[in-house]
Amino acid sequence: MGMSKILALMHSETLQPVASTSCQLQSVTASTALYDVADIRSAITAAADVVAAVRTISIGLDLSKMTFGNSFPKVRKLSASSYLFVRWFLEIISIFPPDIKHAKKPFIALSPPKNDTTAAGGSALPTIRQEGKKFRQYASALSATVGPFAVGTVLAWMSPAMPMLLSPTSKIKVTPNQGSWVGSLIAIGAIFGSIPAGKCADIFGRKPVILCLTIPFITSWTIIYFATDVWMLYVARLIAGSCLGGITATVPMYIGEIAESSIRGELCSYVQLNVTLGILYVYAIGPFVNYYSLAIMCGILPLIWFVLVLLVIPESPMYLLKRGRKEDAEKALVWLRGKDYDIASEMETLQVHIEESKKHTGKFKDMISSRATIRAAITVLGLLNFLSCSGINVLIFYAQSIFETSNCSVSPKLCSVIIGILQVIFTFASSQLVDRAGRRVLLLISDSVMAVCLGTLAYYFWLQEHGVDVSSFNLIPLISLGVYISTFALGFGPIPGVMIGELFSPEFKGLAIGIVCVLASLIEFCVVKTYQTLLNYCDHGITFAIFAGFCVLGTTFVWFLVPETKNKSLQEIQDELSGKKKPKADQSQNATGSQSTSA
Repeated sequence: MGMSKILALMHSETLQPVASTSCQLQSVTASTALYDVADIRSAITAAADVVAAVRTISIGLDLSKMTFGNSFPKVRKLSASSYLFVRWFLEIISIFPPDIKHAKKPFIALSPPKNDTTAAGGSALPTIRQEGKKFRQYASALSATVGPFAVGTVLAWMSPAMPMLLSPTSKIKVTPNQGSWVGSLIAIGAIFGSIPAGKCADIFGRKPVILCLTIPFITSWTIIYFATDVWMLYVARLIAGSCLGGITATVPMYIGEIAESSIRGELCSYVQLNVTLGILYVYAIGPFVNYYSLAIMCGILPLIWFVLVLLVIPESPMYLLKRGRKEDAEKALVWLRGKDYDIASEMETLQVHIEESKKHTGKFKDMISSRATIRAAITVLGLLNFLSCSGINVLIFYAQSIFETSNCSVSPKLCSVIIGILQVIFTFASSQLVDRAGRRVLLLISDSVMAVCLGTLAYYFWLQEHGVDVSSFNLIPLISLGVYISTFALGFGPIPGVMIGELFSPEFKGLAIGIVCVLASLIEFCVVKTYQTLLNYCDHGITFAIFAGFCVLGTTFVWFLVPETKNKSLQEIQDELSGKKKPKADQSQNATGSQSTSA
């Protein structure tokens, strides 16, 4: 078939509706030069008529039979005949109908509607928040969170190291009770690191304090490498715990101050994401290296962190402006947001925020009299408390031994790696959802599912400990803890760190975060240290049932007391915590704007 037959076909009765409708479409689209909404709707309707007419063509090619095995000969046959190819192409197009539901909105609007007076600069226009470039904000946040990656190695080190220390061939003789002290002393160390680090960050700056935290980190791993007695491990873990407390007090604070509100939740959640990466790092290499190689491979991370912090991250613009270094604050803000970003409005907002904070001296007396700070402290402390009482660090410290006790059909070492991978995946998912779904929704889903998982695991252990044959259900521990760690990583893992950087006002941030971290560290110490005692008196079943009960209480706490901070500026969060309502002028202005727009 040649082109003459195709042209003859175009004039046949079968394609007459298509030709006539196509002419109508040309006449309609020719009038859309003015980009009138009614004309565009007519054009879309005409296009729909064209497709309807095309569907009346009977081609006779059965597309359902175009399987992978016989598709190539048919395509080759079609390509050999231009007539058959055109008919096949028209049928392919006719499969996909246009979405007429979206025809109510014009494809393009080069000029505003005639009755819309808001486009000319009227007050009824809604405020559009300016957005800067994001690459350097991400780079700064990721560089700062290499420290939390190193924290993850400190937390997970116990899981592969304890079997090495308890083995008969170990050069360091450690009993199970001494091992519980080795695990729990990092919480005591965090007490000595939280308040000094938070206060020093207010005095000397966020960046210098973060740099200084690398020194004790390297020292702790050096002591672990050269340790010959258990007391040296105690000292090393205390020093590592002080670094953990300092990082908890400074890194979320820093990221919360450099990030725009549209990505602040995501960047702050990278703190927990990197903690989980550090845990996975140890779970993946720990079972396959010896004690000394593990210490070296963990100790190199603080060195990398020092270099990245020194070369990449700028000082916080909030801190610089608070210290009267306006020019430096402007330079830092331009570097973070890009040269095309107009920093004037954000500088003005920061200045107002700082002027408001100057009404208080930043002392403890003023802090406890501030309603916003008290509400922020209750929220953060409650979240950290229920995070610890959910038993998450017990699972991380003793993952391998828990799986060995459960008689799971999968290797305990492999189970630990699976848990670590799930934690990383779902923490990353949380970083992408936290600014879309919101903080409260993820927290509620997380803690409620964690309660179910721990309850299931508790019942499994209770049956096993009472002589019931559970061999048919030996995958329950892996499934329960896998879902538990996944939902924890989705909400209760990263979001408390996000809210630490969001809820406290600048004048109280260092002191308040330090005090909250001290109290949370005491609770964490009690949970980890009493785990072995609970096992001795109650066994695994009741112990995990207690953890499940705390998850239920945590869900109730979130429902009634935790505020939503999604897409809110730091000043808006403080106003909400203080009980300040939105000015009525703004509400009436928005109402006027909506009326004029609808008119």
